[in-house]
Amino acid sequence: MIALRQVTRAFGAVLAVDGVSLDVPRGTTHVLLGSSGCGKSTILRLILGLVPADAGEIEVSGVVVGAATRAKVAQHVGYVVQEGALYPHLTAFANVGLPAQVRGWSREQIEARVWTLATMVGLAPALLARHPAQLSGGERQRVGLMRALMLDPPVLLLDEPLGALDPIVRAELQMELRRLFRELDKTVLLVTHDVREAVVLGSAITLMTHGRVVQRGSFADLSRHPVTPFVTEFLRAQAPPAEMEAGG
Repeated sequence: MIALRQVTRAFGAVLAVDGVSLDVPRGTTHVLLGSSGCGKSTILRLILGLVPADAGEIEVSGVVVGAATRAKVAQHVGYVVQEGALYPHLTAFANVGLPAQVRGWSREQIEARVWTLATMVGLAPALLARHPAQLSGGERQRVGLMRALMLDPPVLLLDEPLGALDPIVRAELQMELRRLFRELDKTVLLVTHDVREAVVLGSAITLMTHGRVVQRGSFADLSRHPVTPFVTEFLRAQAPPAEMEAGG
């Protein structure tokens, strides 16, 4: 469903993505894990055609990504970023319905789909009349997810979707996203720097640093059979201190 073949992208002297190959089969959730600046968000932008690759090939739902196919690829993809990147002058309802409005859906069709999505993501219908500034971070994130799902795309790209939320709300939404991904049978590529998030959401994890893939596999693969010391160092950096584990 998503395939990258030796994809490279540089910004000036900085090699943001260095010969990355990746396969995300249909119906799976794949996590790109790594610190800020490792190239994972650039990969999402390359898949969307927002920036061109300097080398290599990217394919989404059988379509090779390029300048001539960018609009076609966008039809297959829903994109979610931190706090939804909502338009502040539009209500939550208008933000969610915008993609369908652009496609010429009727008001009745848009309303039916928005109500369905609100139930799906656990957003109180009354909140749809509010503007983004009147919503909490978790509510904005739900609205952003609804907008990405509005046209029922087969592929979802999520760029640090929960990064701006407090730990309790973040943990709650992680579990909700896991349920949604399983129920909807979407192909998902999610970017995060959070190990717990990767474990909760990912059927496979690709750990990156300096634009390159370090190791790919399940969390058990990475933790039990690290291919470099960096893998262990990265995973341990987010582990609780021993005194916390002991309840001290």
